[in-house]
Amino acid sequence: MTKTVKKIVIIMMLFALLISACTQKADLPAAAIEAYWKALASKDNAAVSSLSCAEYEAIAVSTMDSFLSVDLELSDLICSSTNNTGDIADVTCTGSLTASYGAEKFDFDLSNKIFIATNSTGDWLMCGEK
Repeated sequence: MTKTVKKIVIIMMLFALLISACTQKADLPAAAIEAYWKALASKDNAAVSSLSCAEYEAIAVSTMDSFLSVDLELSDLICSSTNNTGDIADVTCTGSLTASYGAEKFDFDLSNKIFIATNSTGDWLMCGEK
């Protein structure tokens, strides 16, 4: 192998290493909680149910039912997980859910809660809050 070919191979290997180091793993617990809040904001009953663990499903559906007569807007939602043990993770979010009923608006700040995501069925699901 010539010096030029060796240099090209080394540069390509370094470039591949750099690219792989910059690639982030998907934060699946956080994505599940974000999907839950988006489904709730769009009043999608089927999605809210399917994005909730069995133990939390009734509460999730009841929560959504309480918002049926108001307009909902989800703003600046970004979630990230912590304390991920493989099948349970704590998820914190920024953003808010605004419920409007006529001229009255109520903001629900999502940043002051820790949500619980579980993966007991092979999919990450919303399973309550701490």
